[in-house]
Amino acid sequence: MIFFPKHLAPIPLFLLVFSFATVQPVLSQPCEEQTFEDAKFIVCTAKPGHDDLRLFWKDARDEPYRRFPALAKSLSDHGRTLTFAMNAGMYLTDFSPIGLYVENGQELRPASTKTMDGPAGKVPNFYKKPNGVFFLNDAGAGILPTTEYLESRPKARFATQSGPMLVIKNKLNPIFIVGSSDRTRRSGVGVCDGRLVRFAISEGAVNFHDFARLFRDRLSCPNALFLDGGNGVGIYEPRLGRSDMSWHGGFGPVFGLVE
Repeated sequence: MIFFPKHLAPIPLFLLVFSFATVQPVLSQPCEEQTFEDAKFIVCTAKPGHDDLRLFWKDARDEPYRRFPALAKSLSDHGRTLTFAMNAGMYLTDFSPIGLYVENGQELRPASTKTMDGPAGKVPNFYKKPNGVFFLNDAGAGILPTTEYLESRPKARFATQSGPMLVIKNKLNPIFIVGSSDRTRRSGVGVCDGRLVRFAISEGAVNFHDFARLFRDRLSCPNALFLDGGNGVGIYEPRLGRSDMSWHGGFGPVFGLVE
């Protein structure tokens, strides 16, 4: 999470939740614990067009959900089940997205093209080059560097911007340093072989280079995007007994897999 001054005017939301007409039952066990080079992760898998993967931000009162149980209850009240959820990128102090956010085909926040220069360790993660956009549409899922996304403007049903890119066309982001001491808990998402979307959250501290290699070398994701780190990461997975809470008092937008 990155804290910025609260300066964005609230945008009223239509609170209808999109449901795929072709949705089939979700994976019976979408999340599992994995170990990669002595580091422990939880990895969750979804298949667009088969599993009902969505983005969520605000509730019926036009307030950010902030906590996973609040989203789970809202879905339960409508006869649906939240199978798992994970925070979907960085957010401001009012729990609004920093960059692009599209929900149910509506662009609720524009893409951020702001850049920051300076020593790598001093540039906020969102602005490390290149950052990128994860999106879902009728063709499936994709991840593109922000500049490429804005050039091609793929039609998106859901989209979220974060950064930096972890893996780009099967190559690690060249800004990452082997053996870096910049280690913390991290979360990310990849679009992987078999048209699968894979989310990963580390249980302990890892650096960017090792986290990116998890996506490329273990999860077979040619493209992957960093979502958040430190105390701003969290996952909801009842089967694993997890309903994390952010130390910042809540989360901004979240991914959710819905039954």
